[in-house]
Amino acid sequence: MILASSSPVSLLLAVAAAVAYAIPAVAARQLQDRGARAALWLAWALHAALLGWSMLETTPRFGFAPALSVTAWLVLTVYAIEHQLFPQLQARWALAALGSVAVLLALVFPGQSLQASTSAWLPLHLALGISAYGLLAAAVVHAALMTRAERRIRLAVDPHSGMPLLTLERLTFRFVTAGFVLLTATLAAGMLFSEALYGRAWRWDHKAVFSVLSWLTFAALLLGRKRFGWRGRSAVRMLYAGAALLLLAYVGSRFALEVVLGRSA
Repeated sequence: MILASSSPVSLLLAVAAAVAYAIPAVAARQLQDRGARAALWLAWALHAALLGWSMLETTPRFGFAPALSVTAWLVLTVYAIEHQLFPQLQARWALAALGSVAVLLALVFPGQSLQASTSAWLPLHLALGISAYGLLAAAVVHAALMTRAERRIRLAVDPHSGMPLLTLERLTFRFVTAGFVLLTATLAAGMLFSEALYGRAWRWDHKAVFSVLSWLTFAALLLGRKRFGWRGRSAVRMLYAGAALLLLAYVGSRFALEVVLGRSA
């Protein structure tokens, strides 16, 4: 989760993972199912090794690109587990492309160094937040698959060529619920223990505003589904809106600071 500057080992692992991800993303139709699956597993393992090696290096760093890299790896982990349970789940090429881009972004933008005075609890807080990102990103992937399944039904395509629509919908909202719980815990920890985590009181900056707006959007979505049975396109649009707000909260604000303004805070 906390990436260091690019050492030769990190560079080698990053390039190898990006290439391995690119193979099923670019040549999905040319590869047989077994070959594409093997390439994706290799890329996932190399990505995990990259993240693990980076945490062992001397100067810990974090930023928008490392956050995206870990989020992509978490989504791919969820997909790998789910594919064992639901072989019909087909999102391999898109997730492989996401993994390749995320690894390369983290290589180019490794983030800012964490100060030596940083609280020992901050990595745990960041891990909680990134886990929320990962689960909600998995919900977005399932929502996209759900939209595709709905379109296939309307076009009278073979209904047995993918996962059932209701199964996808159920999985989507399970991920939304789990991600919402972690997001709630992350926001609560940030508000209540900001002094211990960041050495300053809680403040309503762009990250806080977008995070709270995202939380309100997901809360409204879950409440609307429970009380009013919201589903279909309207629910998916609200899910996308909440995910976009959450993306702007940390990734967007850190991108502006690190790349546009060239500052660490």
